[in-house]
Amino acid sequence: MTDPYAIDPYATDPYASDPYATALPVRCVLFDFDGPVCALFRNHPAPEVAARLLAALPGETARAVGTVDGAPVTDPQALLRAVGELAPGSARVAELEAWLTEEEIRAAESAVPTRNAAELIRALAGAGVALAITTNNSPKAVRRYLERTGLTRCFDGHVYGRRLDPRLLKPHPDCLERALKWTGVTAAEAVMIGDAEADLRAAERLGVRFLGYATRETKSAVLYGAGARVVMDELPGGLAELAGQVGQVDQL
Repeated sequence: MTDPYAIDPYATDPYASDPYATALPVRCVLFDFDGPVCALFRNHPAPEVAARLLAALPGETARAVGTVDGAPVTDPQALLRAVGELAPGSARVAELEAWLTEEEIRAAESAVPTRNAAELIRALAGAGVALAITTNNSPKAVRRYLERTGLTRCFDGHVYGRRLDPRLLKPHPDCLERALKWTGVTAAEAVMIGDAEADLRAAERLGVRFLGYATRETKSAVLYGAGARVVMDELPGGLAELAGQVGQVDQL
């Protein structure tokens, strides 16, 4: 059966003649994955993933990391961070990271594309702009999603995701540093599109311009409150729109 979300990367690019293709004020766009590229857990809910991971942990560890201020932890990455703080570098952390990776790969099979994401990615790639994924998710899950939707070649192998040490998750800039190093682009020539304060902080630490993405007012308020200059409720559909958003960041 043909995947309804699959995209032909060789289809005619409607933005190929966009006059902004050569005027875009960036040489590299760094995309966070879950949110700006797709809704990873839309059909594989994150709270259920967190519950399964928690149930697989030893009782003492589960009790130590299972709640925050009395509420159950529903973010799988928050569990990984917490276990990493309890036992940094341990086999338990590696095991939990492997379990989470398996869950994310399954989630990638049914992840829902973010509106305009594929079109923007293909337009940027067609204009010769370097692209990279900089995410706290597993790079294996990212690659599976890109393969499924026909976007692999747009990123030319530049997928920089979670490593074994949870201390390197954003807001640590590790994944952004790797992306800039291997794309050969300076921080001043790049922009990141992210949907969380952690994305903003990682970009700030390196001097990378940041475009926020949020479809809910509450999330938009968090990003503006954290210092984001521009927060979009929809991704630009083409290069001209993206150039305008980056221009706003530069002017503010």
